Amino acid sequence: MSGRPIILGIVGDSAAGKTTITRGIAQILGPENVTIICTDDYHRYDRKQRAELGITALHPDCNYLDIIQQHLSLLRTGQPILKPIYNHKTGTFDPPEYIKPQRFVIVEGLLGFSTRGMRDNYDVKVYLAPPEPLRHRWKVKRDTAKRGYSEDQVRAELEKREPDSESYIRPQRRHADVVVSFYPPIDDGSSDAQLNVRLVLRPTIPHPDFLGIIERSSTNHRSAVRLDLDRDMGKPVDVLEVDGHATHEQVKDLQGVLCSEHPNAWEMCNNFEIGKVSGTTGETLQSHPLAISQLLVTYHMLKAAKGL
Repeated sequence: MSGRPIILGIVGDSAAGKTTITRGIAQILGPENVTIICTDDYHRYDRKQRAELGITALHPDCNYLDIIQQHLSLLRTGQPILKPIYNHKTGTFDPPEYIKPQRFVIVEGLLGFSTRGMRDNYDVKVYLAPPEPLRHRWKVKRDTAKRGYSEDQVRAELEKREPDSESYIRPQRRHADVVVSFYPPIDDGSSDAQLNVRLVLRPTIPHPDFLGIIERSSTNHRSAVRLDLDRDMGKPVDVLEVDGHATHEQVKDLQGVLCSEHPNAWEMCNNFEIGKVSGTTGETLQSHPLAISQLLVTYHMLKAAKGL
C-alpha cells in the first residue's frame, strides 16, 4: 500500500482499555507497520505542578492541545515529529523522542477528539466507554500494580477527576465512528475474558453487512451475537453485541468478514494472539468480544488505506 499514513484515534478516560485494544490492532497490522502515539505525553505540567495548581491531567488547560494538533497534521503528511514523553511512574518528563510515522498511526489518549483540528486528521475515530464501576476497577488494578499508588490514593484521584471526566472526556464520545463498551453480563465480578461488548456503529463510515451474517446464523448463534437499531447521544445507530460466552464457532462468520480486508486474511482470522486478556491469577485468556472489537477497527483502517 502506498500514500500517506492512515491515522486511527482512540479516546477514552484513564484505564478505559485504550492500550489493550491498541495492542491487538498493532498485532494484526504488524508492529513494524504501526506507530503508536499517546496524547497524554503532551501534558503541560508534571505531577507535582498539577498538585500545586489544583488541576487534573484531564483538563484541556493542562495539555498542549495546539501541539497535538500540529503533530497530527505533520504525521498525516508523513512527516516526523519530536514527541514529548511523560513518565507515568515518576510523574515527570523524559527526553523527547524522534518519531517517523509508519504506514499506520494509532493515536490514543484522553483528549484526542477535543478540537476540530485534531478530529480532521483521523481516518477512523474510536471511543472507549466501559461502565464507570468497571473502569474504576481497572484503574485501581493498573495504578496499584504499575504506578506505585495505594488503592485509597487511586480512589481519591478518581473522585477528584470526576468533574473533568464529565466535562471534557465523555463529551468526545459524540465524535466517534465506533463506540466500544465492554461490560459484565451481570454484576457478579466476571473476569475480563467473560465481558460482553457493545459496539455502537455510527453511519459516519460504512460498516460491514453484519445483518446478513447474523440472519444466516442459527438461533444458537443469535444468542451470542446480536445486531439492533438504537440511538446514541440522540442519533440513530446500529449496535452490534457479542457476549463473553461466545465460542469461536459462533463468531467465526464475523471474523471472516472483518478479516477480508487483510492481505493474509486466513492467517489473521486464526491468529490467537488477538483478543488476549490477563486472568485474575495472571494467566492469559481468550476474549472473543475483544478480538471482534480489534478486528472491526482494523477492518476500517485497512478500508481507509485501500481508499487512498
